[in-house]
Amino acid sequence: MKKMKGIKKSLTEEYLYLDFSHHTEGCIFPLHTSVTLFLLSYCDYKIFKVCLVPTKESIDSSLLKDVLSQDIEIQIISRQELPPIVQNCCLPVVVEQPDNFCRAGLAVVLRHIIQKSYEADPSKKEIVELLGFKKTCLKACAEVSQWTRLCELTIPLAVENFLRVSSDQPPTIPVEILQLEKKLSEPVRVHNDDKLRRQKLKQQKAAGVGPPLAKGKATSKVPIQETSEVLDSSSKSLELQVAFSKLTVQEEPATTNREPSHIRKAKASDLPPLEHVFAEGLYFTLADIVLLPCIHLFLVIICKKFSEKLVEFPLLASWYQRIQEVPRVKTTAARCGIQFLHLPELLTTSNEQHPNLSEVPSVEEQNDPLFLGGPRPTMTKLMEKGIEVMFSPHPCPTWTLDWDVLPAAVSPKEGKMSSDRALRKQQQLNNLVYVVTNQAKPGDRIVDFCSGGGHVGIVLAHMLPLCQVTLIENKELSLIRAKKRSDELGLSNIWFIQANMEYFTGMFNIG
Repeated sequence: MKKMKGIKKSLTEEYLYLDFSHHTEGCIFPLHTSVTLFLLSYCDYKIFKVCLVPTKESIDSSLLKDVLSQDIEIQIISRQELPPIVQNCCLPVVVEQPDNFCRAGLAVVLRHIIQKSYEADPSKKEIVELLGFKKTCLKACAEVSQWTRLCELTIPLAVENFLRVSSDQPPTIPVEILQLEKKLSEPVRVHNDDKLRRQKLKQQKAAGVGPPLAKGKATSKVPIQETSEVLDSSSKSLELQVAFSKLTVQEEPATTNREPSHIRKAKASDLPPLEHVFAEGLYFTLADIVLLPCIHLFLVIICKKFSEKLVEFPLLASWYQRIQEVPRVKTTAARCGIQFLHLPELLTTSNEQHPNLSEVPSVEEQNDPLFLGGPRPTMTKLMEKGIEVMFSPHPCPTWTLDWDVLPAAVSPKEGKMSSDRALRKQQQLNNLVYVVTNQAKPGDRIVDFCSGGGHVGIVLAHMLPLCQVTLIENKELSLIRAKKRSDELGLSNIWFIQANMEYFTGMFNIG
């Protein structure tokens, strides 16, 4: 193998495990697997050993030749052959050798693939750009981010269910698809929002279109759809220019001269909104790659059975056409067996939206209105609900860990915190370790949910060498710190799983 310039060779080999049930229309099911393989091919990253895990006992691997990317080597293994740590998780899962650190869940796995691809070849700036502004694309877990939940969970499942409904009657369009169409119609917000909107206003003025600047009270905003055709060559070009400048590694369009006075003094309420170019706004991100196989399959079904419905999704259709212009997307799709549809030209400029779109709640409006925040102060919340808290004396108030004789890496002081906070953490650990050590039996499985830096789990793994301890945490850096401390201690009875809690499916005795 030739040594390529800029590529690091000392990367740890990792195993990627993906579910496989069947395939249709160029997509492997479940759709999580199609999405993951598409990203792998797009990144052109070959350090992962990819394993497909069939959901059925017998599978004909020859049927996969047309839909598996030709540049990715894949082997098929049974569920029983999975490493023990992986058997405790929902797939997809990435595992580092020696099988004690894994990442589970679509968003976590995809973000990891991007980061490893960039580490392997830092010249691939366009790969790391997939993580978006401040590298936060799909970083928030699905429990707290409705956008992550839509991309990672509900849209793939909705499209899979939509495909199962075989009927010649007009279908019920999944509400998740309607939510995405509605999101694409909403104004884009970016970090340099004001600057770009003023440039857009200047463009509109130069072209002689757009609402006049209001004097006094702000005028009502003109809906995006009403102006999209008129502004095709003027205002839309700003968004497209900004979006594609990043994809071709150029500087974003900038004005060398100072903006005219009437542009600088325009009120924020009078500035034209920015329109979506891609799923999250102006830039091509990981969210677009996640949605591509899902929306492709949805449009295939609509085109085949209910083509009259296509006009109800003009923004999805425009997005679908535009994403094909992104460098390497078409070649990646071809390698993965995805054959893009040629949608009617009329469709991409249609103003005829789905009749129920106005009733569809926005993605951000889905949060539970009854949620009051985190667990503190727990006692106050209980009392406000009329629940009396009964306090009982500590079963052994004098019991404490002898921190002075324990290895330094066991102490919370090694976990990057102040001395005062470390002392409080030691007091908390005294209580937790006392309870667990009195209940645990040899061979027990102990799980530290939301483990953070592993303060509880590491102490327990050290104190209970005959028990298996598992740390589950969504934040990668916290878990990496915990593993470093564990390695220093030489612990062999501890696992690390970066995932949301629902991706852990293992049995345990104490949690």
